[in-house]
Amino acid sequence: MDRAQLEHIERRLLRERDRVRRSIGRFQEQAKTARDASDSDLSSYSFHMADQGTDAMEREKSFLFASKEGRYLYRVEGALRRLYSNPQEFGLCHSCKQEIPFERLDALPHARYCLECKRREEQEAAA
Repeated sequence: MDRAQLEHIERRLLRERDRVRRSIGRFQEQAKTARDASDSDLSSYSFHMADQGTDAMEREKSFLFASKEGRYLYRVEGALRRLYSNPQEFGLCHSCKQEIPFERLDALPHARYCLECKRREEQEAAA
């Protein structure tokens, strides 16, 4: 992979990292707002069972989305660490050591495997 391609991938990874951090920050703000709102109520319990269920579902959805974004942030930051620590090997498949096509890295900049090795890994996991 040439220098211009590496710089392009680095910019993509940095933009993704910033986007995910903002997204996680929004989840934290929503959780804080909901917690503050419930603290101002006379009771932290909803008056109706349907309200309790809706509140619980919304909290669980927020935690699920934040958790998913956290895992994605971990992968993006791992790709940045690989890029900065060993740029000459960035873009090589971790399994077969062949170069991952630039088109794949452009679409999925944190990819660690070429398409063939990723398919094989998913088939083995499904079996």
